[in-house]
Amino acid sequence: MPITVDEAKSAARSLRKSLAESGAARLTHAQALEAVARTVGFRDWNSCSAALLGPRPLAAVPVLRVYDEAAARQFYCDYLGFAVDFEHRFAPDLPLYLRVARGGVQLDLSQHHGDGTPGTVVWLPTVDIAAFHRELRRRDHLTTMRPGIDRSAPGGPTVELLDPFDNALRFCEPDG
Repeated sequence: MPITVDEAKSAARSLRKSLAESGAARLTHAQALEAVARTVGFRDWNSCSAALLGPRPLAAVPVLRVYDEAAARQFYCDYLGFAVDFEHRFAPDLPLYLRVARGGVQLDLSQHHGDGTPGTVVWLPTVDIAAFHRELRRRDHLTTMRPGIDRSAPGGPTVELLDPFDNALRFCEPDG
């Protein structure tokens, strides 16, 4: 029976714990993952995890233009609850490129000229729009930002927000 990625990660944790308890060796999690991958017949962890995950559908990642790093982080991370997946700059004084994620949604935020167009609209399917709305209301981002749920929006109940850069985010619980 083939193993899953979660089972391989669990095996790596068990390997680390067992080796540490016996005093034989101390491995990092990455080293343990590499060892498990070789044990199940792969050259490295990246090959192993890709094979175990199997084919995945293509997913689009919108690139939104942002101008102010602090405002972007406050809005997307602090208010909307996205986590930073990665960030990149070619040099410390050059523009930021940042990927944020929440659930299965990823958004790229870029300060680079030519990336994204201010005023872009992104439609984001949401499982429980009422719970998401309550979460936002608890955070009370700005006194002027108190979104409601538009129950007459095409596609299903929607919470629409404008980010600090005039990009519209439409969080929608699809009908049906």
